[in-house]
Amino acid sequence: MTPRPATAMVLSAGYGRRMRPLTTTTPKPLIRVGGKALIDHALDRLAAAGVEKAVVNVHYLADLVEAHCARREGAPALVISDERERLLDTGGGAKAALAHLGPGPFLVHNTDSVWLEGPASQIGRLVDFYDPARMDVALLLAPTATSIGFDGPGDFEMDADGRLARRGERRVAPFAYAGVAVVSPDLFADTPDGPFSLNPVFDRASRAGRLHGLRLDGVWLHVGDPQAHREAEARIALAT
Repeated sequence: MTPRPATAMVLSAGYGRRMRPLTTTTPKPLIRVGGKALIDHALDRLAAAGVEKAVVNVHYLADLVEAHCARREGAPALVISDERERLLDTGGGAKAALAHLGPGPFLVHNTDSVWLEGPASQIGRLVDFYDPARMDVALLLAPTATSIGFDGPGDFEMDADGRLARRGERRVAPFAYAGVAVVSPDLFADTPDGPFSLNPVFDRASRAGRLHGLRLDGVWLHVGDPQAHREAEARIALAT
């Protein structure tokens, strides 16, 4: 049996410019949705899926994020990855944390990704779906037609086996990356030191035919700007 990922990278260092004015004095991970900070939505779901340790990177208003993390109790155990001096982007941030994330596959979770859960844990489903014999990356994908707060053309097309291809130029794709992934650390070999996006890591897996996706069973709430924040609050209120 393949060991389940026990570690996660929680991406919490960005400026949240699109969320202004909400993020003028509050870092985006601490914006509350449904009565709970975005970062707590992520950490609580990771804990429920059996994640034992999470690395949280910090840059913008880092002291506030650190203080919030210090007040949390229970799983997962938290490690702060300090990017105050240099923001490393999503890929660079994960690479800088590899020593804490361990030698096996780990989870990545964006803090602006929230969803209304289906009958089972979506992170648990993704972990069960991930097969290292066939995959280097497994992405949680949201159907664009039913997502809240997302109005883009989509990110990926998916075949019957779950293998993913990027949306072609000037085309529309049915699925958006929902901000949660299982990633093999081997993909970070030969990546640059310093800032870089996770997208080249995903594309490396795609070129090898080892980028797969799982459709989210629930309603994805992409909390990317103030309007999306209002829409997320309204949708959560409707469900409670």
